[in-house]
This record gives sequence, structure tokens and C-alpha cells, in this order.
Amino acid sequence: MRDRLKDVCVINVCSSPGSGKTTLMQETGKRLSKDLNIAVLVGDPETERDAVRMRDVGINALQIVTGGMCHIEAQMILQALDHIDIEGIDLLFIENVGNLLCPSAFDLGEDYRVTLLATTEGDDKPKKYPRMFLTSELMLVSKADLLPYVPFSVDAVTKDAREVNPNLEVITISTLNGDGLDTWCDWLKERVQAKKDQYKALEVK
Repeated sequence: MRDRLKDVCVINVCSSPGSGKTTLMQETGKRLSKDLNIAVLVGDPETERDAVRMRDVGINALQIVTGGMCHIEAQMILQALDHIDIEGIDLLFIENVGNLLCPSAFDLGEDYRVTLLATTEGDDKPKKYPRMFLTSELMLVSKADLLPYVPFSVDAVTKDAREVNPNLEVITISTLNGDGLDTWCDWLKERVQAKKDQYKALEVK
């Protein structure tokens, strides 16, 4: 996959089911549509509902139906790339199957792994599923608008996550009220530009 997407920034987005990945992809697409060309490969055991949701708001999206598998594999990505227009794409999201365990063991050729952790899940997940946070560059604490109503500590989850991975970045977001989304989009734009700069440097050599 890396050979086919040399100048495309690829982000593998992981989380438990229901953490808000698809809604985040929709909001991200809306906010970055003027700056970046975005495509999304969506993994689910069954149905194409999430890809349809994204296409309904104008995002170039293709569903990967894993048929019961709890993760996406690299071969599935290669096959999917034959069925989605990646010409001129700056940023490719891989929305992995909702699972904090299985996807952590599979390198899909991504540039960065981002893990969402919803406030509704509890703040004990980094110690329970350490590999996912160890292999991620960024943790997004999602559904931050619910913080006043759920027993969740951003400080505690950040402390636990950074004990697993000291280099992990953390952004707290809400797709409902928009908190943190500008920071998230800036994070993405910086990495897209870094990938393009890296590709240009290799071309010069």
C-alpha cells in the first residue's frame, strides 16, 4: 500500500464501537473540504451504512465488509484501493472495525494511528488495552460534552495512557459542540503537509 500512496497521508482510526468514529469522519470532511481532498475506507463486519452516511455528506467513501472479522487487514486495503478514486487525494482515513484489541496487532501501512476513547466508555481503557495506545500517535477523547454527566477523568486517562506511551498526544473533542475539532484538523493538516514534503524530498534524491 505504501507504494501506491506515496504522497498520501494515511490515518488508521481505531476505537470501540459507538465511540463516534463515523460522526468524526463526517465532521472532519466538512471542515477540511476546502483545504484537502479526503477519502475514507470504512471497515465493519456487515452493512454499508457508515460509508453511505459519509457519501451523503459528500465524502469519497468505500465500505470494507470484513464478514465477521474483528479488524481490517492490509490485503483488504489493497483490494479496496482498486475500487475507490484516489487520484489527487491528500488524506486517506481507514476507519477500522470497532474494537480496541484486534486492530492493534495489524499494521495496515498507515502513517499514523489515532485512537478514539469516548467519555461514556470509562477512563480505564489504556491499562486494559495497552497495545492500542502504545501503537497510536494520538488519542482523541471523544464525546467531551458529556463530561459533566459521566464518571470520566481526562487527567486520569491521560496519565494512564502516557504511562503506556509517553509520546502519545491527547486532544479532547466533541462533535456535538465542536470543542477540539479545530485542534484536530490542524493536527491533520500538519501531517498531510509533512507527508508531501517527505515525498518531494525523496523525488529530489
